[in-house]
Amino acid sequence: MPLILASASAIRRAMLDQAGVAHRVVPANVDEGAFKRRLREPRMLALELARAKAIAVSRDNPRDMVIGSDSVVSVEDRLFDKPRDRFDAAGHLRFFSGKTMILMSAVAVARDGELEWNHVETARLLVRSLSDGFIADYLDAEWPEVGATVGVFRLEGRGVQLFDRIEGDHFTILGMPLIPLLGALRGRGMLAA
Repeated sequence: MPLILASASAIRRAMLDQAGVAHRVVPANVDEGAFKRRLREPRMLALELARAKAIAVSRDNPRDMVIGSDSVVSVEDRLFDKPRDRFDAAGHLRFFSGKTMILMSAVAVARDGELEWNHVETARLLVRSLSDGFIADYLDAEWPEVGATVGVFRLEGRGVQLFDRIEGDHFTILGMPLIPLLGALRGRGMLAA
């Protein structure tokens, strides 16, 4: 049975590739803004977006197993989107400075337009105090790649320098709770047990 990743995220594709999970990519066309206007609780927002993406793509690809995933960042109860531009990214980093970032990553599996499984995990990332000089240098090195991330960082790159402490699963921080997903795929006969 074919497996589809309903995401254009390069890191999510790389996680599946590195884990040896054969798949194809069909990005979901979901109105994320509608979900964000309706849901303000980060955990539920991440979960609902992951579910919606998996279900939407599975409706157009009957019999295929579809993985949807999404991540949500909040700092001091304020939800953040991907930065609109480099100026916006710098503003996000200034706001994050010295605070705890809560990152919720969710993953869902659907087939034939029906949700079969879903999971959400939380990570806490203590952002160290960031100087304006550091932020400028960081964005010089990491822009535009970090513009595609909700937390303005790639942990697999220089983004690791933003933090004093990280609590949570590595894959969750990268954007998809991979270990629980692999178990769910094995349980559905998609991977060897």
